[in-house]
Amino acid sequence: MNEKRMMKQITAIFGVFMTFFYVGIGLYVALSGAFNIDKAVTSLFGFTFVFYGIYRGFRSFQLIRDVFFSREEEDDNKG
Repeated sequence: MNEKRMMKQITAIFGVFMTFFYVGIGLYVALSGAFNIDKAVTSLFGFTFVFYGIYRGFRSFQLIRDVFFSREEEDDNKG
């Protein structure tokens, strides 16, 4: 396995953990009420994190599909 492919695999796995982090932090901020800021601001800020986490999860899924489930011959032909 070459180093470039291994680095992409590590990046893909890290992306999954970051997806859970963003969604978790977003839900905590939006729904907890632990901050003394206006509810609309915390909801907007929290759900922005949630939506970014969903986007990041989609991109991580695509990267995992490409890196883990593609044949190495295809990667060699791409350059």
